[in-house]
Amino acid sequence: MATEDLISVNPDEEDSVDKILRHAEMLSNQLQNLRERMYPPQAQKSLRRFMTPEVAKLTSISESSLRTLSIEGKGPTPERLENNHRAYTLEQINELRQYFAQKNPNDALTFLPHRREGEHLQVLAIANFKGGSAKTTSSVHLAHYLALQGYRVLAIDLDPQASMSAMFGTQPEFDVASNETIYAALRYDDQQRPIRDVIRKTYFPGLDLIPGNIEVMEFEYDTPRVLALNEQNHGSIFFERLDQALKQVDNDYDVVILDTPPSLGYLTLASLYASTGLLVTVHPAMMDVASMNQFLLMMGDLVGVIRNAGATMQKDFMRYLVTRHDPNDQAQAQIVGLLRHLFATDVLLPTALESTAVEAAGLGKRSIYEVEAGEVQRNTLKRAREAMDLVNGAILDLIHEAWGRK
Repeated sequence: MATEDLISVNPDEEDSVDKILRHAEMLSNQLQNLRERMYPPQAQKSLRRFMTPEVAKLTSISESSLRTLSIEGKGPTPERLENNHRAYTLEQINELRQYFAQKNPNDALTFLPHRREGEHLQVLAIANFKGGSAKTTSSVHLAHYLALQGYRVLAIDLDPQASMSAMFGTQPEFDVASNETIYAALRYDDQQRPIRDVIRKTYFPGLDLIPGNIEVMEFEYDTPRVLALNEQNHGSIFFERLDQALKQVDNDYDVVILDTPPSLGYLTLASLYASTGLLVTVHPAMMDVASMNQFLLMMGDLVGVIRNAGATMQKDFMRYLVTRHDPNDQAQAQIVGLLRHLFATDVLLPTALESTAVEAAGLGKRSIYEVEAGEVQRNTLKRAREAMDLVNGAILDLIHEAWGRK
């Protein structure tokens, strides 16, 4: 049905279900039109270029070395802008990492930080069922940060609302067909697919995506039926299925980011079991903390199901991440103080600050790392990136500690 046909429907003659479906289709079409205007001509996102000072910061290669390399015609050839400044793509930055790692084998880990033999795949679940806790924002920024640092990252959207997918420029109802979500790798029937079949390259080099849409909810419907029938011919039990799927691509990535559903269902349990690290996002407001308390109580009960099945749930780390934090808000300061008093170092020391720059980036379905200089007031952008770097850098430190690098 065309949009103009939907608009002409007499609202007095349709029931609520038809109205909901009509509104959903109208909104989907409008979102698709907006996306095509934002990312012409193929309606796909692209990543900005990086100036020499930022490349030096990302790679630990000095600006003078980068200039010398460019003058001598070695390594990737950066674009020369009108002001004669050099601009690199992320692909070129990764080429530089490879070049310097090969040239300086004793310092290869400094330039190319991929995990080494004996360092296990890090699977990080970002969880909370309270809306507004910045779960997806935190997931996307962490994935972007790690990719910019040179790690191989897989982001998996387990949320049927598919907000993470949208941040990557993927509109779920248009761009994700049937059996193209993580459900394809978890399902119990003969339509199950290898996880590698549903992994997509993104515009962000080094960062792949398994998109989500409403289809991921099918796992929540299938699992109780399988459990009720006590069927034994479907391979691993439900909470093991994501872990088993990830083992198929264990050697391809350094870190997997799981943006979990806003509920404590079978998908969330599977995520908790598969994860090596758990990050619980919390906005420092009393209603949010009360909701997190219920989340923790319910999670404890549900994890008991896994424990009773004989499985272990030991993690490399679990941390609470304070999000949308205004340090000048006294009420928030009291709540953050309470959390630190109760949970000590389990509360991540850096906090994700509330920022107009992050909000503005989110409106364009971007992270703060994608924003070009000049799009946001310079000092605002600088503060936002520094705060986000501190948060993600602290998480990276936990990963390094789990790998034995510290």
